[in-house]
Amino acid sequence: MKRDGLAPAAAAIDQPGHYIRRLQQIAVAVFLQETDGHGVTPVQFAALQMVADAPGIDQRSLARAIGFDTSTIAGVVDRLEARALLQRHCSPDDRRVRRLALTAAGRALLDAVRPGMERAQRRMLEPLPAPERAEFMRMLRRLVTENNELSRAPSQDG
Repeated sequence: MKRDGLAPAAAAIDQPGHYIRRLQQIAVAVFLQETDGHGVTPVQFAALQMVADAPGIDQRSLARAIGFDTSTIAGVVDRLEARALLQRHCSPDDRRVRRLALTAAGRALLDAVRPGMERAQRRMLEPLPAPERAEFMRMLRRLVTENNELSRAPSQDG
């Protein structure tokens, strides 16, 4: 494949990191195509879904649960709160801790986006025959789990 008349360096395209980065770019593009019109990013969707699954979760736990650093998740929560999709409440046990709750608008957005998110997941795996999809997912989970501690923001679940 040539771009601007130059062939890519063979070493760069034979590296797993290159393909993982490209797959991440593709995954985001497909997600945004399938959820077009809702104005939500994959990270925002993950945050909203986690808050829906764990009402009252605090920001630090949210970051660990979805594998993002605390400064990134703070900005995500700020944007979701500004759109009235999430609310922060002081913890009764520790006033410094902010508990997160989904608003009715946040719940409605999650419900509206979920079908597109599910289509995006299917589209990403579509090029693989069905038996290979399960094997790919098994290997992907293993790579993520066994390399979790190498991340700048390790997930609590691996």
